[in-house]
Amino acid sequence: MRVVASAVILSLVFAQASAASDGPQPVPLPPPIPVARDVPFNGQITLDVDASNLSQRIYRVRESIPVQAAGPMVLLYPQWETASHAPTASVAGLTGLTVVSNGRPLKWERDTVNMFAFHVDVPADAKALDVSFQYLSPFSLRQGAVVMTASTVTVPWQNVVLYPAGWFTRNIPVSARVTLPNGFASATALESSPGDATRFRTNSLETLVDSPVYASRHVGRYALARKGEAPVTLNVFANDERRIAIKPAHLDALRAMVQQAGKVFPTRHYRHYDFLLALDDALPGPGGSEQAQSSTDTLPPDFFAGDERDLINADLLAHEFVHSWNGRYRQPADLWTADFNTPVRGSLLWVYEGQTEFWGRVLAARSGLRTKQETLDALAVGAAQVLAQKGRTWKSLQDSTNDAIITAGGQSTSWRDWQRREDYYGEGVFLWLAVDAEIRERTHDAKSIDDFAREFFAGGAVGDTVTKTYTFDDVCTALRRVAPNDWATFLRKRLDTHDPADTLDGIEREGYRLVFDGNPTYYAKASEADSDVQDFSSAVGMTLGKDGMIRSVAWDGPAFDAGVAPGMRVESVDGRPYSADALRSLLTVAAPQRLTLGLSANDAKSSVKIQPTGPLRYPHLQRIGGTPDRLANLLTPLH
Repeated sequence: MRVVASAVILSLVFAQASAASDGPQPVPLPPPIPVARDVPFNGQITLDVDASNLSQRIYRVRESIPVQAAGPMVLLYPQWETASHAPTASVAGLTGLTVVSNGRPLKWERDTVNMFAFHVDVPADAKALDVSFQYLSPFSLRQGAVVMTASTVTVPWQNVVLYPAGWFTRNIPVSARVTLPNGFASATALESSPGDATRFRTNSLETLVDSPVYASRHVGRYALARKGEAPVTLNVFANDERRIAIKPAHLDALRAMVQQAGKVFPTRHYRHYDFLLALDDALPGPGGSEQAQSSTDTLPPDFFAGDERDLINADLLAHEFVHSWNGRYRQPADLWTADFNTPVRGSLLWVYEGQTEFWGRVLAARSGLRTKQETLDALAVGAAQVLAQKGRTWKSLQDSTNDAIITAGGQSTSWRDWQRREDYYGEGVFLWLAVDAEIRERTHDAKSIDDFAREFFAGGAVGDTVTKTYTFDDVCTALRRVAPNDWATFLRKRLDTHDPADTLDGIEREGYRLVFDGNPTYYAKASEADSDVQDFSSAVGMTLGKDGMIRSVAWDGPAFDAGVAPGMRVESVDGRPYSADALRSLLTVAAPQRLTLGLSANDAKSSVKIQPTGPLRYPHLQRIGGTPDRLANLLTPLH
């Protein structure tokens, strides 16, 4: 009794204390937004998008949304774009919103917490909501993601649709139509209605958003699959007809890439596949976004017409093609969500993106998009970049899978190698290289990572585009079927490690070692040119733009120790006006004992002394004599 009485007294004391605080109390939050449920949706949304206003870049949208029940209703504007793994969409471009029922305007209110949600009170006699709004494309990349330019129109459906909260998007049917500028031809994975190329057959909202439209005045179409196979088409959009012409050798390599992908991933779940490739430097890129039956890609205008091959972006289309299997057909369970406004988690992005990046490298070599030597050189540059990530001492590869969300909305990193940013791409390549080496060693080279891919991505039939999710345990189980091993420990060691030796051990087990000398490979030069920097990292720990602006500084490197920071400008070197060639010549063969740099920042001048670690050095992969050349086997075309 005494114990109980004491407890009662204490509880009364705490209750009085908690109620006795002075100051304001929180204001109640707005009504909750209905959670998506896997239930039928009655009727279908009709969606009409006018994308013909090239000069002002205004999309005009009209929707009719069937009412499911009278009373409170929430309309959602997509926030989490499926290929970005983050809340990267902006609602700022949605303007002029009106909601009408039976000819009467209805009042709507934006949610005061979730800016992508709109509350509407639906009257009892309403059968449908007639919704209209405009979507305003940014005019420049500084304003946001450009989706329309003077020569290219894209219709990213997630920017031009509102949908009712409370349903899985795969259960909401949509009949969509688009109006394009006069004279523009288009391509999309969507199937058109008979006799009307701009009206599409009814699809789920999930499929619609996964199937953007690209259009331009000049479109080149190239069949990449063999006759009798599920069609794969390369659609090239450009502002000049000459730019859509592809040299026969390059086209042959792209066709070989499709064939080599088919040997790794034998299940054809897509009915047809369309590369939507815009050669337009006003669109975000170079880069691409994946869909189940298409990919939207951007490359420089002269990608095909130039005299020199673009080694850096040679595997872009291979990467996005692989995503049809790894990312769309099979997707991490915590990355999949039932609608476009539920937060995702990226714990398995080292599979989703890292393994896709790995296969992009491999398929580029197997198909001839890059030579074997160019691939080795690309791997050497990538390995050196992984080795230089000082941030690994505190931030693991596993933690890096959160970076898509951490840097959402264009948030950049001031100290790239210390903060780390989405290293599951580049570092993921070497993780999967180690997986290949482990499989080969344990099976005495009878099996390889190809066997894992055939095992893991198997199943389904043509037209089966329903996503199949997986977990970490599923990955380990598939690996064990190929080569018995404690794969969970193997993978966790590399995902959680702070030791770079664990990260790059796959290279040596594949028969090569990373070495450095004073001779840059062609790929290393191309990498600098693609980044538009002069790379002096190996000697002084910084990269510079052509104007002497310091782009990056290596954490704890020589420039860092001297107090140098990104954004400063190098005005002079040892008292002479700065030039990249002059600094490079000083750091070639034998580096000076000390460099004096004249710097400027915010109109302030300063001078620092830097102690180089040595002359400039560039990465290469060197064969280890007396060991199996497993990397050569990995890069050899399959028959």
